Amino acid sequence: MKRLFAVIVVALVCAAFTTRHEKPYLIAFDLTSRDSLDQKAVMRWVKEVSTSSPDAKIEVVMYGKGFELVMPERSTVSAEVQEAVRNPNVSFRVCAIALRNNKVDKAQLFPGVETVPDGLRELVTKQQEGWGYIKVGH
Repeated sequence: MKRLFAVIVVALVCAAFTTRHEKPYLIAFDLTSRDSLDQKAVMRWVKEVSTSSPDAKIEVVMYGKGFELVMPERSTVSAEVQEAVRNPNVSFRVCAIALRNNKVDKAQLFPGVETVPDGLRELVTKQQEGWGYIKVGH
């Protein structure tokens, strides 16, 4: 009986060590460019990640001129942005400083796009919270 108990305890301990505790998939994209290739790249990545990992949390943080991605009259990927905005695991956040510096009002952005006081701080905070950081470029 003691031997059976010992085998069960060892089996449970082994199972506890071999059970994978997956961390959530959290990714923050850093977009500063108005370049159409960068816009296409980030939207392709958003779609690919959200398709392959539907539970992934994705945030696109825009500052500099990156906010043009989420402006209907300046975006080269409007349809893709509008589709992604509807995904509850995808968020688009624009730096309020960049908007102010470029004299752009939040009302000029797609509905569902959020602003943050400081885009750089948003990215640093995400990294401190364990989010992966990807600089958008081509």
